[in-house]
Amino acid sequence: MAEARGPALTTVNISAPDPGSLARFYQRLLDWDIEAEEPDWILLRAADGGVGLAVQREENHVRPRWPAAGPSDQQMMMHLDIRVDDLESAGAEAAALGAVLADHQPQEDVRVWLDPAGHPFCLWLAD
Repeated sequence: MAEARGPALTTVNISAPDPGSLARFYQRLLDWDIEAEEPDWILLRAADGGVGLAVQREENHVRPRWPAAGPSDQQMMMHLDIRVDDLESAGAEAAALGAVLADHQPQEDVRVWLDPAGHPFCLWLAD
């Protein structure tokens, strides 16, 4: 008899006006593989498995503002935390791929970046 399995998080989906472009940004940043690709949806996953990252088309995408200055700003709905060994070199790689360093940096050992669609993501130092 098979062992009962509970819920499992399999994929995080983010929206973008151009899923192909944003998926390839994360593919290069994370060094992940494209596991599945359709015109409006692309799934990335590390070679060793784990939770995947999908990018789906959102025609009416509004870039989030981080940090939000007021209640009418498009709020950040989520962000990715990416562990790195070196903030400077990882940040240089992110910038070369099209990310922009956020103006507000709340922590010394974390750098907040904005991906090409405006989604914040954090690069943080591994212990």
